[in-house]
Amino acid sequence: MDILYKTTAVNIGGRDGKVEVQDSPLQFDMALPPELGGAKESGANPEQLFAAGYAACFGSAMQHALRTQKVHTSVPAIRLTVGIGKAEGGGYMLAVDIVAVFKGIDQATADSLLKEAHEVCPYSSATRGNMDVTLKSIIE
Repeated sequence: MDILYKTTAVNIGGRDGKVEVQDSPLQFDMALPPELGGAKESGANPEQLFAAGYAACFGSAMQHALRTQKVHTSVPAIRLTVGIGKAEGGGYMLAVDIVAVFKGIDQATADSLLKEAHEVCPYSSATRGNMDVTLKSIIE
């Protein structure tokens, strides 16, 4: 693979520590969610950061799908939910629900766009076969 861009994040203290993304303004205090035993009042967690990155990447993949399929509609909202839970064999696993909210197109076109975006999104490619991902398109 010919790498076109790299970035580096540095964490100290794990889920209750701090993260800084080098060469950017991004710095986060981290906090373990209360559902996982955390006690901090505020702070980001890895699932939130993953959801934000995946949603943005998927949104770009959706714009690509709109262009390649020559569909002229507003860019849909991408609502991406990341869940974490205990895996059957021990440890933890992630699951993702991706909902694309379209306006002004039919359901078949929306489903086709969603499928293409999922095929070309780098996050989807990286996680394919490694976690449960559900896709849903909604027409408003």
